[in-house]
Amino acid sequence: MSKFGFTINKPRVIDYDLADKRVLNYVLKNEPSFNLCIFCGSCTATCSAGNFTDFNIRKLKMFIRRGLVEEIGTEADKCMLCGKCFLVCPRGVNNRNIVLKVREALTKIESHEL
Repeated sequence: MSKFGFTINKPRVIDYDLADKRVLNYVLKNEPSFNLCIFCGSCTATCSAGNFTDFNIRKLKMFIRRGLVEEIGTEADKCMLCGKCFLVCPRGVNNRNIVLKVREALTKIESHEL
């Protein structure tokens, strides 16, 4: 059987029903403004940490929604908690507090409290 150099691509479907929602539920419970985000990118554009690292708040929020716990931890550690993102947000999303709540949730997950 000859393959001719072609393969079938793996499906790129994201099944949100299988996602680990512990971090998402913790953030929504403690910072309900998370649901107001329209992913406009204002926060990412003004981010101080984003100027020095590859930190991206929209990417962090996407990881939270997808339940990618490892990626959430890596991305949340890059935030400097300066609060500029909160100042420019047109919807009043408290991104600084979201990052704090994400860090709390990850600590609780590590200690098996969540």
